[in-house]
Amino acid sequence: MFISELEGSPSLEVVNTVLQKLARGEKVTSLAIGEPIFKTPKEIIEVAYKSMNEGETHYTSSYGIKDVRDAIVEKVNRKNNIKATLENTVFITAKQSIYAAMMAIAGRRPKILIPDPGYFYTEPALLAGLTPVRYPLRSDLSFSISNVTSMLDDKTAAVMINSPGNPTGRILDKKDLKELYEACKSKGIKIISDEAYEDLVYEKEHFSIGSLEDHPDLVITIFSLSKSYSMTGWRAGYTIAHRDVITNIARVIEHTYTCSPPFIQKASAYALRSGDRFISEFREDFRKKKIHVEKRLSEIGKLKTYPIEGAFYAFPSYEVKMKSEDLAKGLLDKYQVAVLPGIAFGKTGEGHIRISFSGSLEAIDTGLDAIQMYLVSMS
Repeated sequence: MFISELEGSPSLEVVNTVLQKLARGEKVTSLAIGEPIFKTPKEIIEVAYKSMNEGETHYTSSYGIKDVRDAIVEKVNRKNNIKATLENTVFITAKQSIYAAMMAIAGRRPKILIPDPGYFYTEPALLAGLTPVRYPLRSDLSFSISNVTSMLDDKTAAVMINSPGNPTGRILDKKDLKELYEACKSKGIKIISDEAYEDLVYEKEHFSIGSLEDHPDLVITIFSLSKSYSMTGWRAGYTIAHRDVITNIARVIEHTYTCSPPFIQKASAYALRSGDRFISEFREDFRKKKIHVEKRLSEIGKLKTYPIEGAFYAFPSYEVKMKSEDLAKGLLDKYQVAVLPGIAFGKTGEGHIRISFSGSLEAIDTGLDAIQMYLVSMS
């Protein structure tokens, strides 16, 4: 697989289009990007600033500094009930970790199962030398354990799961996660669990599948500080896995960007230890927006909505006979409103659009008004 053969990131392509329009002086309302509107809390910024002023601007271990790794261990033991130690941790941004984790397990088994519709896991799998095979979700966008277990075989290296889900906003049930773990354990199949939205849960409780193990073994759990603490630009995250997998991930870091900046690690350690109050504030704001968006969408004809249990996305289907790429392009061209086409998330995402409610209420309402007008105009 050559880099030139890979598809670009659909979300970043839309963002680039929006930025180009803004640079030309055009007004654009974006419901496309998954980025909290909040500023990073000042206390977190001050920790990074203090760290830089104290000279912590040099290389660190590829695994991360001890302070942040200690904070990671404390957090996952306390909050996720994952029985990890220092040797099970590495500081790495979540998006990079998806790629690195897949590289870490690539070998004799060629296949990795990824959700459809689901986040952009196909390209990292191909880069890692794995063959991505999509497993379908149910028609209501919820996880189907039978769809996954029926596809497990001796060629399967791993199953990729994402809860809360992007773009679906659905949460995997504890019962299904237990069944998935037992099925994978019996066949020696890894589970890569993307839990970037763990703190944005509204209808259920978040459950980490890694908590089912006495120590990290089959499960590789990927976490992020981006959404929890509004730190998207910091590129801060961490991964919990068996020490052999962690060693392999650290090798990827060593041979790519060497290490994460130490001042970002210091700020991340502070956030993990002292940032629960920020999470509560952000989550409550998103909860109010979720309720508002659900109400607005239910009033728009030609749309079918699905439960939003977590994250900050709605993924409605529409009844207009039009490809999702064309619908998204039409919205942007006619109303200067950006959404992501459902096809970007897999074949079964066709006929859907992803709407982010991570921005302001004003932007959300402007965007939803445009969607309603556009769908009416297509009648």
